[in-house]
Amino acid sequence: MTPPGAGALAGIKVLDFGQMVSGPFCAKLFGDFGADVIKVEPPAGDAARRAGPFPGDIAHPEKSGLFFVNNTNKRGVTCDVTTADGRARFLQLLRWADVLIENNLPQQMRVWNLEYEQLRAVNPDLVMISITPFGQTGPYSGWNGYDLNAFHLSGASSRYCGRPGEMPLEHGTFSADYFGAAAGAAWGLAAVYGRAIAGGQQVDVSCAEAIAAAFVGGQNIGLVAQEGRFDKRTGVGMPLGAPATIVACKDGHVWMLALERGQWEGLCRVMGDPEWARLEMFNDMYVRAQNADIMYSFIEEWTAQHTKMEIMEKCQAAGCPITAVFTIAEVAAQPHLAARDYFVDIEHPDLGRLRNLGAPFRLPASPGGPARPAPRLGEHNAEVFAALPTPVPTRPAASQCGAGH
Repeated sequence: MTPPGAGALAGIKVLDFGQMVSGPFCAKLFGDFGADVIKVEPPAGDAARRAGPFPGDIAHPEKSGLFFVNNTNKRGVTCDVTTADGRARFLQLLRWADVLIENNLPQQMRVWNLEYEQLRAVNPDLVMISITPFGQTGPYSGWNGYDLNAFHLSGASSRYCGRPGEMPLEHGTFSADYFGAAAGAAWGLAAVYGRAIAGGQQVDVSCAEAIAAAFVGGQNIGLVAQEGRFDKRTGVGMPLGAPATIVACKDGHVWMLALERGQWEGLCRVMGDPEWARLEMFNDMYVRAQNADIMYSFIEEWTAQHTKMEIMEKCQAAGCPITAVFTIAEVAAQPHLAARDYFVDIEHPDLGRLRNLGAPFRLPASPGGPARPAPRLGEHNAEVFAALPTPVPTRPAASQCGAGH
């Protein structure tokens, strides 16, 4: 049983040997629920430290928002695995760990002589979570790639984001990386608890495949297999049923969905049962879709007179699932998220007091979430390396393991 105050993953020891998003966020999920996570950075630091965003747009390695949000609840050390001392120190850490999380390209891990079979010889029970754009095998496994490469390889941009007949559009920043990270955390944790049966394993996560499964699979793959056709992007809204789209209102936009009869009737009541809505052509969602241009012009005359919160609250009360389209600033002040304690304030020595996102999953007995800020570069070198058995002497040069703060 988890001791009171300890996280659900207390006792699990994790090395975060990743950079930017997918590896660090995967490790953050472990750390936010109580695992002991040590982030291992090269002497120059995780590339996210140079990516920003930065306060006042002034670059600073300790003030990157991207680094801060993906590295809470970790201790941080620096280690240059290209040197003899650094490699020895890294392997000492590996013997301590239950889990190694990394998002380096397979050929880079080969250059470093850190492939799974080599590391398993050092720690037979090691679970290694490897998150890459295209996976560890296959003709594209050695390609250079980033988040958007993985997203577009999956076919998701053919299905989503863009108007019919026009160029596809980029998706949200780091979508594939975050999906890959969540998949890696889930199945990496399964591998940890399955060690008694299967021993240590390498969990091979392809971000492209994670996106393909979550965004494109199911209905689309079935259509191709059975009928040789597939859905493509439709712009805003749904083509087969209506209303199902984003419409403008007095202070922004709302996402409107009123396909079922009860939903449609609820929307009509909120709009004051207008005469146009009683026309027979609007009784069926498929017929409404065929006459969407006419119907949406009537609806937008009404929404233009009301705020998005007013529309959302009245429609939800009437059984019609309409939601305000919030800006990022509005989400930061969202009372629903605040009531769920989703926002957490954290003190950082260089950034001051910052609002951060809490745990995206809820475990009532051990709620989890960020409690400590992301580490400064090399902040825990002395603490971590002093606790290792038979420590290897480090050299004073900045290129060696342990250089930094």
